[in-house]
Amino acid sequence: MREFVITEAKAETAVLVALITPQQDERRTTEYLDELEFLATTAGAVTIKRFTQRVNGPSMVSYVGKGKLDEIRAFIVAEEEAEREVGMVIFDDELTAKQLRNIEQVLQVKILDRTSLILDIFAMRAQTANAKTQVELAQYRYMLPRLQRLWTHLERQGGGSGSGGGKGSVGLRGPGETQLEMDRRIILNRMSLLKQRLADIDRQKTTQRSNRGRMIRVALVGYTNVGKSTLMNLLSKSEVFAENKLFATLDTTVRKVIIDNLPFLLSDTVGFIRKLPTDLIDSFKSTLDEVREADLLVHVVDISHPDFEEQIKVVEKTLGDLGCADKPSLILFNKIDAYTFVPKDADDLTPPTRENTPLPDLMRTWMARLGSDCLFISAACRTNIEELRRLLYERVRELHVQKYPYNDFLFQHYEAEAEES
Repeated sequence: MREFVITEAKAETAVLVALITPQQDERRTTEYLDELEFLATTAGAVTIKRFTQRVNGPSMVSYVGKGKLDEIRAFIVAEEEAEREVGMVIFDDELTAKQLRNIEQVLQVKILDRTSLILDIFAMRAQTANAKTQVELAQYRYMLPRLQRLWTHLERQGGGSGSGGGKGSVGLRGPGETQLEMDRRIILNRMSLLKQRLADIDRQKTTQRSNRGRMIRVALVGYTNVGKSTLMNLLSKSEVFAENKLFATLDTTVRKVIIDNLPFLLSDTVGFIRKLPTDLIDSFKSTLDEVREADLLVHVVDISHPDFEEQIKVVEKTLGDLGCADKPSLILFNKIDAYTFVPKDADDLTPPTRENTPLPDLMRTWMARLGSDCLFISAACRTNIEELRRLLYERVRELHVQKYPYNDFLFQHYEAEAEES
């Protein structure tokens, strides 16, 4: 009898590259690389090396300087000689077609940038027809300006006077350019089809939203991996997929929640991230419509993250881009159970940083000015969840009375019943 041996698939290895610039200091670059490594891990790759370069700005030709590119190539060659293949090199910023082409020529391995890596993860996570269509459209939008590098090996096969640039060269086109135009036309036609499909889906979703009755809509928003789906499961008593990876949720999930006889709709939306390309936001318009049409935004923040204040700014900027900056909102500082700090030495006279600040002291800073607009919770440990329910009830009731004033007597009736019981 033949024995079958099942071997575990070997994870692809990755090298990360980022820049230290006047606009992005070394600490910020390290944080961005930590996030890029988390993205790579989510995509199934293992990071084995990081490269950084201190420059005034990215090179228009190859993102990093020639010397740094040669250094990365030397590392790849050394790994190959030691029979440890480098599967890909990932750059922390979006690369142009020219940069991609020049980098590939030197490094001779698969090259990804932050945008293409996020798109890969989105493609993995997409489950519904809506999400898959949105991801495919975003991929084509990313691919379209980078088509030329796929056909550079055919550029000089036109022959004849076309290569000399003299008389008769006008109008002579090599097969590379012909193939490029053909692919461009195919992609543009496909994008038109996908946009029409998304428009149809958008109309269906608009109809669904209009049929939800007269209920207040609450949307959970925030950076990716801050615990929105875990919180959704707690409040709605449902089983929304939650995982400690980036972009665990792509499709918007809407659940009916009832707190003390007050029903409202709660939606869990796709998480935001730094350097999220505009094309990606445009592609996920129908998903983000839940945010646009919400009556109340609940901004969930991972307070245990060392750079949570930067994440808040990213989310607020994205909400501003969506035209939702002025909506009523609450801010929930989640994962207080995971908050850590390093006490300063007694003889350390430097100003305290976020890493040296205990949570009670942090809560007395700018957060104290938010008053009842913020709450500190732990969805995993269910800390302050009852306070959250009470706060949501008050806000939703207030919004409902403003929107449907003739229903106010119903709330008074429900509250009287609750007091009697």
